[in-house]
Amino acid sequence: MVTFQEEVIGIDLGGTAIKMGKFDAQGTCLKSLILPTPQPAYPQAVLEVMVKAIAQLDPNHQTVAIGVGTPGPADAAGRIARIAINLEGWRDIPLADWLEAETGKPTIVANDANCAGLGEYWLGAGKPFRNVIMLTLGTGVGGAVILDGKLFVGHDGTAGELGLITLNPEGEHCNSGNRGSLEQYVSVRAIRRRSGWEPHELGEKARAGEEEAIAFWQSYGRDLGIGIASLLYVLAPEAVIIGGGVSASAEFFFPSLQAEVEQRVLPSSRSGLQIRLAELGNQAGVVGAAKLAWQRRSA
Repeated sequence: MVTFQEEVIGIDLGGTAIKMGKFDAQGTCLKSLILPTPQPAYPQAVLEVMVKAIAQLDPNHQTVAIGVGTPGPADAAGRIARIAINLEGWRDIPLADWLEAETGKPTIVANDANCAGLGEYWLGAGKPFRNVIMLTLGTGVGGAVILDGKLFVGHDGTAGELGLITLNPEGEHCNSGNRGSLEQYVSVRAIRRRSGWEPHELGEKARAGEEEAIAFWQSYGRDLGIGIASLLYVLAPEAVIIGGGVSASAEFFFPSLQAEVEQRVLPSSRSGLQIRLAELGNQAGVVGAAKLAWQRRSA
């Protein structure tokens, strides 16, 4: 007798590529695909590519749910891609409804940074914990909040913008309308502006023992630690996970980050706290989308 094994599909929709995977309940990826994102990436064109790829991943119709991460906020119910950054014509797109109509599978949509955080919580650096925050240090600074094993998105779906908290009220202007946000100090753009170098170049210089680069990373760690201190007082997670391209130089900024957190945060608010590097790399979004699909299945 053949036993039916339930599976889900996780999708990470990006501006240049669509990553997809079929997963079992333990998080094993059974099959994966990477497809180019249609250019221009109009919603209907993307939908057509997704539907064909889902059929390719699931020829026997064994999947029971679909999760999708998009590069922008979704509504709190996980039905609508409100805005998808770098995708043409994406505003208030009912992507979950569209995919359900095409596939017959329950579908949920979330911000891609949230999916990355959920992926790290499920199978990566956050696996031992129930309450986790993740910061992705890239072109901007993304974030995710996992509380009691569930993605926290707030009443309107936009919670977890951890990079937009205020670090310096008189600092650089931010696209959000804020000034001196954490993103203005620890993103790739901020590193370029503040040092004149790319993050990987500063990492190479620090590895070569150049004092100026080492001093920059120490200052960077202090700024990041100050921002994390504020988050710890509000959320009191068990772990903070640091990902994104800048984390490749973590060895140079983690010591000052840790020192700043210890100085600024009461021991009672950081009891047992772990600050860890992300482990899943660019697969975190697909993994997290699959975890979302499992949670949608059991809801």
